[in-house]
Amino acid sequence: MPASQRHRFGGIGRVARGVVLALLVLLLLPYVIAPIYNFGHPVSTLMLWRWATGQRVERTWVPLRQMGPALPLAVIAAEDGRFCFHHGIDTGELLQAIREADDLSEARGGSTITQQVAKNLFLWNARSYLRKALELPLALWIDLVLPKRRILEIYLNVAEWGPNGEFGALAASRRAFGRPPSQLTRGQAALLAATLPNPRRRDARNPGPGLRRIAGIHLRRMGLMSRNEACLEGR
Repeated sequence: MPASQRHRFGGIGRVARGVVLALLVLLLLPYVIAPIYNFGHPVSTLMLWRWATGQRVERTWVPLRQMGPALPLAVIAAEDGRFCFHHGIDTGELLQAIREADDLSEARGGSTITQQVAKNLFLWNARSYLRKALELPLALWIDLVLPKRRILEIYLNVAEWGPNGEFGALAASRRAFGRPPSQLTRGQAALLAATLPNPRRRDARNPGPGLRRIAGIHLRRMGLMSRNEACLEGR
C-alpha cells in the first residue's frame, strides 16, 4: 500500500477512535455525575435547552421536607405506585405497558419515577428505542447511588409542570392554586399529579371533567398507600 494511502487510512482510523472515545465519555458521564446529585439543585436537560434557546424557565427548588405530604404521595400514586419498593425499574409494569402499547417507545406507562429522573437529568424527551435503552440501566444506577427521598425530591423539582416553562412543585402549585405545595389539599395535589403526563395541555388551574376524573382515581389511590410513608419519611 502506498504511503499516501496508509496516511489517509491512518487518519480515518484516528478520527474513528476519537468518535468512539467521545461516545463512551458521553455514555459514562451520567454515571459519574449521578452520585454528585446527592447534593445541590440539579436542572433538567429540557430546562437547559429552554435557557439556551431564550425561552422562559420558572423553577425554585423546594426541599422535600418543606412540600408537605400531599403532593409527594399524589405523584407516587399517579406515576409509580411501587416507587418505594422497586430498584429503579418496575419490571411488571414495564412489561404490561409494552404489551398494551405494542411499542417500547410508547410505553410511558411503564416508566418509574426513577426512570423519569434519568430521562429528565440526562436524556431527551422524544420517545425512542435508543432513549429507553439508555434510560433503563441508568435508572438502576440512580436507584443504587441515591436515596429514594432524594430521587423523589429531584423529580418533584425538575418535572415540567406547566405550559410556559413552569418546572417543579412550587411553580406548579403557585400557578394552579396560588399557594406553595405545603398548603395544597389532597384534592389539589391529585389534580397537579394528574397533569404530569401532559402539563402543556392538562391544566390543574382550569380542570375539565376528564382531568377531574383522573385526579379522583389518584386521590383514591393515595388512601391506599400507607406503606409508602416510611419511604417518604426516610426510614
